[in-house]
Amino acid sequence: MSEEKKSDAQEITVETVREALRAVMDPELHLDVITLGLIESIDLEAEPVDVKMLLTTPFCPYGPWLVQQVKDVAEHACGRAVKVEVLPKQWSPEMMEDPSLLGFF
Repeated sequence: MSEEKKSDAQEITVETVREALRAVMDPELHLDVITLGLIESIDLEAEPVDVKMLLTTPFCPYGPWLVQQVKDVAEHACGRAVKVEVLPKQWSPEMMEDPSLLGFF
């Protein structure tokens, strides 16, 4: 049985967690955290799993909610505890997968 669990854990990749996080939508911009470029890194080797993210603005009113959503979705995706760290870096639309989605470019 532990071998079965081990093989399930090996199937979990950063990309599978990133894809799961596409379900977390910014309620004001109506785009997901991956498309917005808010997820800087996911470290599956860390215990707990370490997710580093940005917020669109330093005082985002939905910040705590977004962090909790990222934590919940990532934990579900990888089946392990997750710690989400909000980085003090400034986000900008250039960090997006496709900045033209906001109509700036």
